[in-house]
Amino acid sequence: MDHLLGIDLGSTSLKAVVYDLEGNVVARGSRPTRRSHPDPEHPEWTVWEPEHIWSDTAVAVRQAVGQLDDPRRIRGVAVTGMGMDGLPVDGEGRWLYPFISWHDPRTAPQLAWWEEHIGAAKVFSIGGNPLWPINSALRILWVRENEPQVFARTEKWLLIEDFLNFMLCGRQVTDYSMASCTLLFDQRRLDWSEELIRMSGIPRRLLCEVAPSGTPLGEVHREASRATGLAEGTPVILGGHDHLCGALPVGGFRPGVALDVTGTWETVIATTDEPVLKDQLRQKGMTVQAHVARGRYATWGGSVAAEMLEWYRAQLAGQSAAADWPQLIEAARQSPPGARRVMFLPHMSGASCPVVDSRSMGAVVGLTGQATAGDLVRAIIEGLDYQFLDTVTALESGLEASLDRVVAVGGATRNTFWMQNKADVSGRTIEVPAVEEATPLGAAILAGIGLGIYQDEEDACRRVYKPGRTYRPDPSLRRLYAEGFKLYRELYPALAPIHHRLAAMPLS
Repeated sequence: MDHLLGIDLGSTSLKAVVYDLEGNVVARGSRPTRRSHPDPEHPEWTVWEPEHIWSDTAVAVRQAVGQLDDPRRIRGVAVTGMGMDGLPVDGEGRWLYPFISWHDPRTAPQLAWWEEHIGAAKVFSIGGNPLWPINSALRILWVRENEPQVFARTEKWLLIEDFLNFMLCGRQVTDYSMASCTLLFDQRRLDWSEELIRMSGIPRRLLCEVAPSGTPLGEVHREASRATGLAEGTPVILGGHDHLCGALPVGGFRPGVALDVTGTWETVIATTDEPVLKDQLRQKGMTVQAHVARGRYATWGGSVAAEMLEWYRAQLAGQSAAADWPQLIEAARQSPPGARRVMFLPHMSGASCPVVDSRSMGAVVGLTGQATAGDLVRAIIEGLDYQFLDTVTALESGLEASLDRVVAVGGATRNTFWMQNKADVSGRTIEVPAVEEATPLGAAILAGIGLGIYQDEEDACRRVYKPGRTYRPDPSLRRLYAEGFKLYRELYPALAPIHHRLAAMPLS
């Protein structure tokens, strides 16, 4: 029986999942994604060490491959993962500096320069990018300004998936969806923007060749075979950005569908046939990105999500029994809808969509002596679901289109309480297909398309799609959550002046 391998480079874990051609999981391996803080003078600086990314991914792949009777059954492999983190390599392919993580705030000066000299409206009109400190081009500028010796030796800048492909087969190529994350890509031409390259001063030679997702890259070479257990000569196919890969096995690449991908981040994605580069979308923090589905584009808004529940579990639940997820969720379930008037503003990593304000902060309001730990957990979940509804509403307004279906994937879909609350808060039916690990499966699908196993995305989706659970909103809660949504939308403008003053204060 033939298999396909999808590798998913996530912020929390590095996964390798082997599927049969009908999308069933055959084997899997995983390792935690290790963050590092190497500079004691800048403890907030956060990096992924490239040797960890490669060695831990290799271990995860070896774990998965070791469960097969013959690694040659894997017909092909493709990589997906986080979008903007990259690193410089020299002419021999040796890495020169770690991946600067999206958690890392160091590129704020470069962002200010870009805003002043190029401008947010200009960038969005060409590349569909909002300006975030984590954009790839800003990392390149930071290295140029702060590590000039490293920059002088840099031959290519490899995004994190492209780095792994290079380690597997030796090619330095990126796909349209990943190139879309850089601030330097032209969505209409599907190529690097000469205008943005000239304005930024970033040398064109640093940027990889671009190609559509599903393009064959090469074959697993001998050293990679030894490290991963993959058979030497296994085809490597170009994958793409994680949340877009997750759209493929569940039909989320079709126009009219809102794809909700919830994990560490939550992204809500709508698909179009042309890039919609309207300034209204930019002002809401939306991104327009070439899709991994050929000939299509994604418009999406993303915000940090499950990491806030993880924060609560680690910092407030502590070492108590309630620190276990089942107990936390059961406590939330025991809290009444509306969480006894406790509300949560989910801006603990700033606000990115549909409110755009890096200085905004998280907040819990409505606390009284009657509030319970369960109320706090429920308030966090409800706050995240209000943010989801706010994002969907902004997408529909900006695209002037109705998103008739909501399909949800990601680790949060295993949390049935969260999914039902999302339906109740949003007033929308939420479909959760019974697809295991949609994101690496999407990468595996791209491998299958590149090898001709599937004719296209539609053919692949028909073969792997599995209907699952549907969550319908409780009509008795409609009025409560409609009023709650109005109050939620007032939290940010009410608290923004205080948060801005706090942001200007020194930490010590």
